[in-house]
Amino acid sequence: MLQRIKEIYAYREMIASLVKRDLKGRYKGSALGFLWTFLNPLLQLAVYTMVFSAIMRSGIEDYYLFLFVALIPWIFFSTSLAGGAGCILAQQDLVKKIYFPREVLPVSYVTSQFVNMLLSFIVIFAVLLFAGYPLMPGAVLSLPLIMAVEYVLALGFTMAMSAATVYIRDLEYILGILTMAWQFLTPVMYSIEQVPEEMRWVFSANPMTHIITAYRDVLYYGKMPRLETLFSAALTGVVMLLAGWYVFQHLQRRFVEEL
Repeated sequence: MLQRIKEIYAYREMIASLVKRDLKGRYKGSALGFLWTFLNPLLQLAVYTMVFSAIMRSGIEDYYLFLFVALIPWIFFSTSLAGGAGCILAQQDLVKKIYFPREVLPVSYVTSQFVNMLLSFIVIFAVLLFAGYPLMPGAVLSLPLIMAVEYVLALGFTMAMSAATVYIRDLEYILGILTMAWQFLTPVMYSIEQVPEEMRWVFSANPMTHIITAYRDVLYYGKMPRLETLFSAALTGVVMLLAGWYVFQHLQRRFVEEL
């Protein structure tokens, strides 16, 4: 495994190139181009403010911010999973023609989505400061750790799903539905306290519950995330990465034949 990691690291320039190509090509041909990276979250924020502040009153103070600080990380995870499932298929010509560690493709796809989330966080911080929300320096310093845990979790799932999709093409479409259902089972649009006591064990088993809660603790409540929350999420992320990598290693042997 260590040798494989070294090999992937040797192809870091290829990963960087694929990430740059994805980021540049995302809004290729549009008039505003890369500015959409910042405009998208701002427009979403405007919609949530209008809907949840004026129409659907939730009872949570500044609900649009309560939702926004959780939604951006969720979009990163769901896009990595649903979109990343097809990353091997999208690069099948490359897979057939030259040798490189196939893990490069899911790694570059998830990294591209991660960079996009980081850029969206510029908007989050600007809005929080404008709204007068205090940002506790110690809590903010824990954000890189939370982001790293989410990245590892997303990469593990994406590795497994991208490899499986080569064999089961319908999985790419099924995941779009599953991630939508998963969102409703994650406290993105509501707080975990609103979940009935007898159902909380289901949400506790969901690794994204702990990650979203950690983001919200830091950005909305302005406090340090709970250590048990981070530990549980980190442990699940590492286990999922190892499991996803194992599945990928096992299935990649016949990629060329299946493609």
